[in-house]
Amino acid sequence: MTQSTCFHCGNNCDKTVINFAHKTFCCNGCKTVYEFFSSHDLSDYYDLQSAPGAIPKEIEGKYDYLDNPDIAEKLIEFSDQNTQIITLYIPHIHCSSCIWILENLHKLKPGISSSQVNFPKKTVRITLNSEKTTLKEVVILMNSIGYEPYISLDDYTSTPKNNNHQLLYKLGIAGFAFGNVMFLSFPEYFEVSEYWLEKYKHLFRWLMFAFSLPVVFYAAQEYFISAYKGLRSKLLNIDIPIALGILVLFIRSSVEIIFDLGTGFFDSLTGLVFFLLVGKFFQQKTYSFLSFERDYKSYFPIAVTRVSKKNDKEESIQVYHIKKGDRLLIRNEELIPVDGILIEGDAQIDYSFVTGESDLVAKQSGDKLFAGGKQLNGAILIEALKSVEQSYLTQLWSNDVFSKNKTSSFTNLTDTISKYFTIIILCIAFIATSYWLIADSSKAMNVFTAVLIIACPCALALARPFALGNMLRIFGKNRFYLKNADVIEQLSKVNTLIFDKTGTITSNKKNKIEYHGKPLSKKEEALLKSTLRASNHPLSRSLYQILEDHDILTLDEYQEYLGKGIEARSAQDSIKIGSQNFIKNSNGTNALNTTVHVNANDQYKGHYVFYNQYRKGVKELFETLSKNYRLSILSGDNEGEKRHLEQLLPKNTNLLFNQKPDDKLEYIKSLQNHDANVVMIGDGLNDAGALAQSDVGIAVSENVNVFSPACDAILDASVFQNINHYLTISKRTMGIIKSSFILSFFYNSIGLYFAVTGQLSPVIAAILMPLSSISVVIYVTVLTNILSKKVSIKTNERSY
Repeated sequence: MTQSTCFHCGNNCDKTVINFAHKTFCCNGCKTVYEFFSSHDLSDYYDLQSAPGAIPKEIEGKYDYLDNPDIAEKLIEFSDQNTQIITLYIPHIHCSSCIWILENLHKLKPGISSSQVNFPKKTVRITLNSEKTTLKEVVILMNSIGYEPYISLDDYTSTPKNNNHQLLYKLGIAGFAFGNVMFLSFPEYFEVSEYWLEKYKHLFRWLMFAFSLPVVFYAAQEYFISAYKGLRSKLLNIDIPIALGILVLFIRSSVEIIFDLGTGFFDSLTGLVFFLLVGKFFQQKTYSFLSFERDYKSYFPIAVTRVSKKNDKEESIQVYHIKKGDRLLIRNEELIPVDGILIEGDAQIDYSFVTGESDLVAKQSGDKLFAGGKQLNGAILIEALKSVEQSYLTQLWSNDVFSKNKTSSFTNLTDTISKYFTIIILCIAFIATSYWLIADSSKAMNVFTAVLIIACPCALALARPFALGNMLRIFGKNRFYLKNADVIEQLSKVNTLIFDKTGTITSNKKNKIEYHGKPLSKKEEALLKSTLRASNHPLSRSLYQILEDHDILTLDEYQEYLGKGIEARSAQDSIKIGSQNFIKNSNGTNALNTTVHVNANDQYKGHYVFYNQYRKGVKELFETLSKNYRLSILSGDNEGEKRHLEQLLPKNTNLLFNQKPDDKLEYIKSLQNHDANVVMIGDGLNDAGALAQSDVGIAVSENVNVFSPACDAILDASVFQNINHYLTISKRTMGIIKSSFILSFFYNSIGLYFAVTGQLSPVIAAILMPLSSISVVIYVTVLTNILSKKVSIKTNERSY
C-alpha cells in the first residue's frame, strides 16, 4: 500500500485519503483550507514552501468565551469606535509562508484592516473593524487555517512565554549520546584485539549508530531546516556549512558501519553537535542578558505634567511615577502616556501611532482615552486609570510602520560581508577535499568536515549585535536613547548635521523675555496664559512660565498652526498669538530678535521679545563638529539672530531662516540627492517631517512629553554638548566590529590551515568553534566598555 502525503500539512494520509483538484488531503479540514485559499486567490501560499500548513482543529464552541465583553477587554489592547487591536501569540509560526498568510488575513476576512507578524516573538498584531467582524471570528478564522493562537487570560499582560525548552532537550540528548559513543569507542581507540572485542565489535558499532540517530534527526534538525529554507530562498546562510558537515559525517560513518569498512566518525559527529549546541546555549544566555540591559523601560526619557487635585499646582514627573487616579495635563501635540478618563477639555485624538489611521477621534468628558493617542486640539485634563505601561510606548516607537518613509535603503555591515563568506568556505572545502581524495582518500572526509566546522561564521554573525547591543545600553545610561542598534551604524556614516534653532541650540528655560506694547488686561492675560498652557511649542512654554498665575479658563475653540501661531476663543473673547505675518494687523515691528505678537479681540496689543540663551558649550561643540561635518542651522524664526550666530558659530555653517516645516524637509531631500548622509537634530515639534526624512532624526527633549515616533533617537537636553562624543563613539564602535571581523578571519585562517592539511579532527574543530564565538563576544563587549570610558561623556543631573 502506497502512502499519500497531504498537500496542505505534509502528514501521511494513512487510510483516509481525500482527493480534490488532483491533490490529496488527509482530512476535510485540510481540504477546506485549500479550497479557502484558492477561492480567495491565496494559492501562492503553497509556492513559498511545500506542505506548510497545520491540521485545523475541531473548534466548535471552543472560543465562545470571547463573546464575553469582560474577557475580550482583557485581551484587546486598543478599542475605540470601530477599531480594535490585539496581539496574538501563534506557536505554529515557523517559516516564510506563515508570515505571508498571516499578513494577508485581510484577504480572507474583510473586517481585518491589517496584520503584522513579529517572527522572532511568534506574534501577529491584528487591527480589525468591530462592525464587520469580532475577535471570536478572527480567532476561529486563524484556527481554521492552522494557526491556532495561544490565549492565556491569567497572564496576558506580556507575551506568553514559549515553554518549549527545545534547546535544553537537544543539548541533553546530544550530551548523553556523545558520552556513550565515546565510551563505546574506547576499545577501538586503544586498538584492543581480544576475542571479546572481535565478538562485540559490530554490536558496539551499531549501538553508536543508534545513538547518533536522535542527535542527527532531532538535536541537529534546526541546522538542516535553516539550511533548507536558505537554499529554497536562494540564500547561502551560515547554517549551510554546518548542516553539510553533519550530513557528510553521518553518511560516511553509516556507510562504514553498514559495509563493515570501519568504525566511522560517530564520536566526532555527536561531539560536533553537542559542542555546537553548548555554544548556542551560552550565546543565547549572553544575548538575553544584553537584551534585558537595553530594555527601554529602564531609562526612557518621557515626562508628563501632573495637576494637584488640592490646589491645581502643576509639576513635571516621569511617566514611571504616574499612579492610578493622578490627574494629567495633556497639551496640544502631546502623547497620552496611559489609559485614562477625559475630565476636561475638547479632545481631538490622533490614534495614527496605534492604528495607522489618521482620522481624528472626538471625545467628551467621561470618555475613555487610550495610551498612544496624540491630542491635537488644545490642552485636556485626564485621570489615569492605571500606571504607565512603558513597554507599550516603546513598542509604538519601535514599530516598523514609522520607518517606512525613510528614503535611504540601509544594508548593515554583517549582511554585506556574510553573503560572500559561505561561498568562499564551500569552495575551499570542495577544493581541499578533491586534493585529499587524490593524495590520501582516508583523510578526505575529515578534511571536508573540519573545514566546514572551523570556518563557521558564527563569530561573524555575533560580533555586530553584541557590540551594538552593548553600546545601545551605554548610550542609554548617558541619556542618549536610540530606537534600535542600526541607528549606531547609520550615525557612523553621517557627514552632514542639521540643527533647528529654537528649543534645540537654544534653551527653553533661560530665555530673557520683554513685553512691548499696550498693557494686557487681567482678563486678556488670563486668556493668554490659558491658551499658552495648551501649547507645546518652546516659545509658548517659556512665555507661559513668566506670566502671573490666573484662573484657568475653559477654551471653547483652539487651533495651533505649525510654524505660525495659535488661535483660541473662550466665551465671547478671542486671542491670536504668533508671528508678525500671522497677526496681520500688527504694528510691523522691526525687532531683530525672536518675537511673539498678541492680538486680543481683533485688536493688536503688542509683542514679546525673546533674547535667546544658547545652550552651554554650543560654540565649542560647533567648532569641533565643523572639522568633520557639514553644518547647517534651519530656523523658522526671522534673521534677528543671524549676526550673533555668525559670530558664535564657525564660518562654514550654513544659516537659513524663515524656514517652514516643509522647507526643512525639502532642504534635507536636496542634500540626500547629492549623496549626503544627514542627521537632523530638532525639538520634535515643528521638525517632525525633517526628522522623518533625515537618515537619522534626533529629538532634543527638555522635561515635557514631546515623544514622537518620527525620530530615531531622543537626546536629553542636559547632554546636548556631548553630540560629538556620541558620533565619535558610533564610528569607533563600527571600528571595533570591523577589527573583530579581522580577528575572526585571522583565527579562521589558522584553523583552515590545519583543517586543509588534515591535522585537525572534526571534534576538535567543534570545540574550537563555540570558543571562538564566545571570544569574539568578550572582545567586542570589553572594547566597547573601554571605549565608553575613554571618550569622556559628561552628564549633568537630570532635570526631572
